[in-house]
Amino acid sequence: MTTNTRHTDARSPATHETRYEDELARGLLAADERAFAAVYRHWGALVHTLATRSLGDAHEAEDVTQQVFLGAWRGRNGYRPEKGPLGGWLVGITRRKIVDALAARTRRLALIDTVAHDADGRRHDEGAPDEVLDRVLLVDALSRLPRGQREVLCLAFYQDLTQAQISERTGIPLGTVKSHTRRGLHRLREAVEQGRSDENAA
Repeated sequence: MTTNTRHTDARSPATHETRYEDELARGLLAADERAFAAVYRHWGALVHTLATRSLGDAHEAEDVTQQVFLGAWRGRNGYRPEKGPLGGWLVGITRRKIVDALAARTRRLALIDTVAHDADGRRHDEGAPDEVLDRVLLVDALSRLPRGQREVLCLAFYQDLTQAQISERTGIPLGTVKSHTRRGLHRLREAVEQGRSDENAA
């Protein structure tokens, strides 16, 4: 009798956890905002950890985490409890968002590399139309950035300076240089993507 009691007690936390997660899943499917907030509290750290390990950047991981839960809320009707627990579904969304983030980073770095190579005045008249459009959009977006972000990115693009070198040259604290770089690149990405959308819609 004692053995059975201990066995039941040992299983109780896991059973309670499963029931709680099932309850959260039902709340999410019912569009219960309180349940959704609880879903975020329950799995947010896991999603952020997965994103950080894959991307190596805490700020990008924060963006991915927000995208995951926003996507989960908007796509909640696509969740099927019979196919697996809610946590597994969220991990699946996280993996897709990480892949998207890595692809966006690759495109962003490619655009930056293109602009850096354009700095010496070489012409690319024979480039593909999409590549020419991206360069135009990127240069235009760069010119519209706030002064601090524009200065930091121009030094990185055209003079190939590291963030530490930019900090030394300008006297701007390294943390501020990193912040300007991150925010500036985010704005450039948004501007290029918006420009592509406008072009496609034209």
